[in-house]
Amino acid sequence: MLDHRQRFLQLALDADALRFGEFTLKSGRVSPYFFNAGRFDSGARAAALAQCYADAIDAAALAGSMGEFDLVFGPAYKGIPLATALACEYARRGRDLPLAFNRKEAKDHGEGGTLIGAPLAGRKVLIVDDVITAGTAIREALGIIRAAGGTPAAIVVALDRQEIASETDRRSAAQSVAAEAGIPVVSVANLGDLLAFAGGNPELVGFREPLLAYRGRYGTDPAN
Repeated sequence: MLDHRQRFLQLALDADALRFGEFTLKSGRVSPYFFNAGRFDSGARAAALAQCYADAIDAAALAGSMGEFDLVFGPAYKGIPLATALACEYARRGRDLPLAFNRKEAKDHGEGGTLIGAPLAGRKVLIVDDVITAGTAIREALGIIRAAGGTPAAIVVALDRQEIASETDRRSAAQSVAAEAGIPVVSVANLGDLLAFAGGNPELVGFREPLLAYRGRYGTDPAN
């Protein structure tokens, strides 16, 4: 497992952002694990998480699986602190990237509108979020970026559950969005990494079989 994946999963476990047990998801599925990026709730945790994001992006770029970007965009709401932390991490590394995000509701006073931050026009935009569940928020972000004259370049998320959308659509939400938008979706870690992480941790090894069973039932087809 790449170092940033191991660091991210350990960080998530320590922050209680990654939990194991029995959790009923919005989809109605009963999952043996749950991820909540809202638990990265301190400056130190957010900074460590941003390092993992940046390392995952840089690794994907080095592997040729994503192109260039010159602006970071965070969809409301969880994407806003994630994109901000990532922009700060890149500045620490010597790359000062413009940053933008959206509001859920348009502001009718002051500067108005739904966009805050750097202008999107003419920019190659990296979208930063926690997960892609149904893909609704990401598709909305893609529309906002294009309407403002920007070009979506890639999407990066913390965790890809690699889970089918439905029995009739064997692709994950991330795969569907990537295919529709024609851009890569990069994850810091995925379900396969989580399985390896649990198998190598004596305190979590007991959850590996439920994880395997869950992947067997809801995991995406390897060909997709």
